[in-house]
Amino acid sequence: MFSYNWRVYLLAGGYSRKRNKKVFTRPKAPAKGFIPKPLTNKTSTTTFKGDSSTPTLIDETIRDTNIDNDDEITGETNTYIDVRISDQLYRLSKLELEANLRKREIEMIAEANISNGNKLFIYPPIVKPNKYIKVFLNRSLSTLSHEPHVLIKGAFNDWRWKSFTLTLNKTHLYGDWWSCQLYIPREAYKVDFVFFNGHNVYDNNDNKDFSILVHGGMDVFRFENLLIEEKQKELEKVSQEQAERERHEEEQRQTEEDKSLARVETERRRQVFQQMIKKAVKSIDNVWYIKANEFKGKKLVKLYYNKSSGPLKHAKEVWFHGGHNSWKYGLSIVQRLVKYGSRDGDWWHVDVVVPGQAFVLDWVFADGPPHNAIVYDNNHRYDFHAILIKNIPDEEYWVWEEHVIYTKFREERRLREETICAKAEKTARMKAETKEKSLRRFLLSQKHTVFTEPLNVQAGSTVTVFYNPSNTNLNGKPEVWFRCSFNRWTHHNGPLQPQRMLPANNSTHVKASVRIPLDAYTMDFVFSEREDGGVFDNKYGMDYHIPVFGGIIKEPPMHIVHIAVELAPIAKVGGLGDVVTSLSRAVQDLNHNVDIVLPKYDCLNLSNVKDFHYKKNYFWGGTEIKVWHGTVEGLSVYFLEPQNGLFHTGCVYGCGNDEERFGFFCHAALEFLLQNGFHPDILHCHDWSSAPVAWLFKEQYINYGLSKARVVFTIHNLEFGAHFIGKAMAHTDKATTVSPTYSMEVAGNSAVAPHIYNFHGIINGIDPDIWDPYNDTFIPVSYTSENVVEGKRAAKEALQQRLGLKRSDLPLLGVISRLTHQKGIHLIKHAIWRTLERGGQVVLLGSAPDPSIQNDFENLANELHSIHNDRARLCLSYDEPLSHLIYAGADFIIVPSIFEPCGLTQLIAMRYGSIPVVRKTGGLYDTVFDIDHDKGRAQAQGLQPNGFNFEGADAAGVDYALNRAISAWYDRRDWLNSLCETVMDQDWSWNRPALDYLELYHSAHKSG
Repeated sequence: MFSYNWRVYLLAGGYSRKRNKKVFTRPKAPAKGFIPKPLTNKTSTTTFKGDSSTPTLIDETIRDTNIDNDDEITGETNTYIDVRISDQLYRLSKLELEANLRKREIEMIAEANISNGNKLFIYPPIVKPNKYIKVFLNRSLSTLSHEPHVLIKGAFNDWRWKSFTLTLNKTHLYGDWWSCQLYIPREAYKVDFVFFNGHNVYDNNDNKDFSILVHGGMDVFRFENLLIEEKQKELEKVSQEQAERERHEEEQRQTEEDKSLARVETERRRQVFQQMIKKAVKSIDNVWYIKANEFKGKKLVKLYYNKSSGPLKHAKEVWFHGGHNSWKYGLSIVQRLVKYGSRDGDWWHVDVVVPGQAFVLDWVFADGPPHNAIVYDNNHRYDFHAILIKNIPDEEYWVWEEHVIYTKFREERRLREETICAKAEKTARMKAETKEKSLRRFLLSQKHTVFTEPLNVQAGSTVTVFYNPSNTNLNGKPEVWFRCSFNRWTHHNGPLQPQRMLPANNSTHVKASVRIPLDAYTMDFVFSEREDGGVFDNKYGMDYHIPVFGGIIKEPPMHIVHIAVELAPIAKVGGLGDVVTSLSRAVQDLNHNVDIVLPKYDCLNLSNVKDFHYKKNYFWGGTEIKVWHGTVEGLSVYFLEPQNGLFHTGCVYGCGNDEERFGFFCHAALEFLLQNGFHPDILHCHDWSSAPVAWLFKEQYINYGLSKARVVFTIHNLEFGAHFIGKAMAHTDKATTVSPTYSMEVAGNSAVAPHIYNFHGIINGIDPDIWDPYNDTFIPVSYTSENVVEGKRAAKEALQQRLGLKRSDLPLLGVISRLTHQKGIHLIKHAIWRTLERGGQVVLLGSAPDPSIQNDFENLANELHSIHNDRARLCLSYDEPLSHLIYAGADFIIVPSIFEPCGLTQLIAMRYGSIPVVRKTGGLYDTVFDIDHDKGRAQAQGLQPNGFNFEGADAAGVDYALNRAISAWYDRRDWLNSLCETVMDQDWSWNRPALDYLELYHSAHKSG
């Protein structure tokens, strides 16, 4: 092929540059017979790939044209410009060649398909994303052979992405070939389509549709994630739009409310004004007056006063103490009167500057300025009032006044909401940080066996699971296989293929990696010794589960129904009521549905029940049972009121027939659920009082409409009703008690021992919304760990003032307890005397169900109040606000229980920065780590030491812990303050226990 460098004459005109402008000038015609000559030895070649019809060919030609002279060029006859276009000519030839080759290739493919009887082919044969393809249909071989129009209808990726409809055109190819051009998007892994005539005649490949695989693009997994991302974006958009609508509606509501309040306030002021007008006068004979010619509503008026007319007749000075509009803005004018004359009295006067918005002047006279005055003339306690006639408001004034009031209300609301919002944001941030720490503790609690990198598993990411078989039943096995799925083994992709785990570097752990789908909310796995199974480690039947964050799919909510006889704060006797309320709230906060069924006692504190109303009635056990419903602490509660009087006794416990009462209630609760179409996932019953639920459900209800449910039974205190507890243990799907140590302490009990395999200790928590020093209205200063010293100092001073104690900086010991032998009352008494001996103060809040114990403490209170009146107070009744103040104001809280299944007192104490002093038993041992002896035990829980504890149930044991605490207060105050910060930052809420209970609920369903 030849390559030329042509001299091309520009017929359009020459090229000129004048004054920095490029100008074309028309040249003369070229001489006749002129023929451009080829220039040799100046050749170059460039390969260009594309279609001969592409419009970019001209662009390429213009762009590659090189004008040699960039100076001024003017057109003259026979003026030429050197333009080297050999490359363009070469490219043009190559494009034509390639187009011809493609055309011939398509013709050959078409002929081959006719020979083979195929009615469809694609060009190019290998389909790739972000490219165009041509679809060819031999109409004569299709069901559209006699149709004048042929269209293609399709979509990508199994008909789930970007549908299309295109018209096919008749081609030049031999045969009846029709074609169209189709763009393949980057997201496609497959093209699905059918042909039709635009109406109702289709060729759908014998009902199988046509499909083409796309190479080099997304795979199915990546596309699934893309769909989830798109759905998430759409949900976020909908959520944002909904939030914006709600915000606008709330703003409108607030505006209307403020306008309404402004109207009401304006009307109130108008009425007040009318009353003032009735009281106001222009003068009082021989007492005061304002000169008529000066009483014109000006900003300055002259007031005259007869000093001899009243109680100031002997005063050496007379002062005006005034305001306006019924003292609306308080005392705002103070001026001294001067003597005017003694005609008909002892007259004094003063020029009073009156505010422009005043229409009534209010005042009293005195013998001095406000801080020095002793004698007043206040018009016999009615004060003096003068009407300012010219300032009397008209209707226009009241319209303006309403606008001013409205503006004021809006600003006050804005400031109020900013304060509330700032505090709420800080509270939410602290709660989120606490939850994150608790989740981290939850995930790290099994690190000796299994953990992940990263620790927080995110949807759409790859995670590596590390497993230490030496701490499990797979110890010594030559291989470990990892078996995984998602969403409680329900993910639509099914379980993944088993993976042989590989050794981790420098560790006894083995590892395996897996990609997390975007629609995962939990990762589920077990381990086995072989690919086909063999010995499994499935965490004693509960499996391993790791929460997944950031996914589009949320965990489907479970429905949990608590059947209980206590519920804080409306029917609280002990810790059981707190647990039912707080556990329910924590599980509900994790997006599960919770209902509570409770007897309707006649002694319920209904002031804490919102939207309390009668629901319906039903009949069971020979009596009518009325059902009431209300909301307690944000929880749905059904109250059952049998008309046989079993719960019209004025108390929760203490009747001679408690077993009969609560047995009837348990049966009535199950009947209520059955008759009203409930289908709970979990029935959670508590202690001996609702233990009958377990066996009544299994014996009478599981096969009659409540088959979906599983029973979870919690032992709060094995001291009572052991025979009921034992029977419930035999029928429950899962059983718990309120701390790991207590579960070990009662493991040998005959009610528990036969079912120990099904028994779990889960520590109780406290409700961080109820016990929150940052939002507590019962304490004088809100505080967090950041200002705990200042907050507790203010609380101690308030506590001392309220109880009449000496207001001084002394170590203060708090005792908040039921006064029973279980709580170690002999140790409580010893702690009181020991603290007083060490120069401290003591505050006790509690009462005894046993009259003899109550009487004993009343005598002790009298003795202490007489000997140590300024340092000891025993408050022997329940007082909720006082308990908050004690938790905040005390330096130490002692809990010397003989046995304590869990205990909430020490947890609340730490929430308020008070240091717990406890005996090593039950939940006290699980939550309080001695600062001198328990560093290792605390670290194993991801914590730091947080208190003082002792072992013996005697005075020596109390002294060992209490003396160390008080000595630290005297000798190491800064260290003790830092310990207060430490305990406040520890999370003893239901964040962690709720996760443990949810695992147990799921396990109950699996085992059931």
